[in-house]
Amino acid sequence: MGNIAILTDSTAYLSDDFLARHDVHIAPLSVIFDGVSYRESIDMSTEAFYERIEAGNLPTTSQPVIGETVELIESLPDDVTDVIAITLSSGISGTYQSMVALNDMVDVTVHAFDSEISCMPQAFMVEEALHLRDNGATPEEIIARLETVRDSIRAYFVVDDLDHLQRGGRLSAAQALVGSFLQIKPVLHFQDKLIVPFEKIRTYKKAVRRIEEMMDESIAGDGEGYCIGIIHANCPERQAEELASMKQKFPKAHISGSHFGPVIGTHLGPGAIGITWYRREW
Repeated sequence: MGNIAILTDSTAYLSDDFLARHDVHIAPLSVIFDGVSYRESIDMSTEAFYERIEAGNLPTTSQPVIGETVELIESLPDDVTDVIAITLSSGISGTYQSMVALNDMVDVTVHAFDSEISCMPQAFMVEEALHLRDNGATPEEIIARLETVRDSIRAYFVVDDLDHLQRGGRLSAAQALVGSFLQIKPVLHFQDKLIVPFEKIRTYKKAVRRIEEMMDESIAGDGEGYCIGIIHANCPERQAEELASMKQKFPKAHISGSHFGPVIGTHLGPGAIGITWYRREW
């Protein structure tokens, strides 16, 4: 079996330290302000992005430049024969289709995998792929395991303002109008690769509490064996509160935080919170 490289896109929001330690490669998506494209985490930091959002600047987003991804793959060591490419949901981006198309452009085999989600759940899948690769799994075994993990991950989120999702075409105008008029803060999730309402809740706090209730029903006991993630969009105080609560409830779970960076933050807006969990087998 030849060597396997792990590639994901920037919406997994993995830290620079993690990427360096585990030799994970990133294909960056971009945000576009006033016709100028900025690769997230490279040309524009998350902090700078939210400053522009708060000032009223509204960006659009774009998938990785395929020519740059080809160059990235061509720069891999000569003994790499396979690339596992884990992307954000194909329902909200063309990144997955671009990874599939790479097989006609490079000499290695690119195994494109649609996470059907994004952010921390996508990062969980990257960690699974790394663990399997480092323990001698074949590309086919890695993909099979990722399919199982994808089916088992639970992830829900709440946004402060539905207008961001509506403007980005990720939520219908009717849904956004009804939500704003009634001050509804729906619990959202990915279903069939798209962002859709899961339940309609009257207030932000009640919506977050509903996600916590579902987690309590799903995770038994002290949380041993589970990975739990709390993701925030420029609201670290909300994240800190959730992290403290989860660590108290599930002292033996692996609990960590992440953030919604520029591309996903464009669609969710400031103030969003996401909660995700699944049971890890190693």
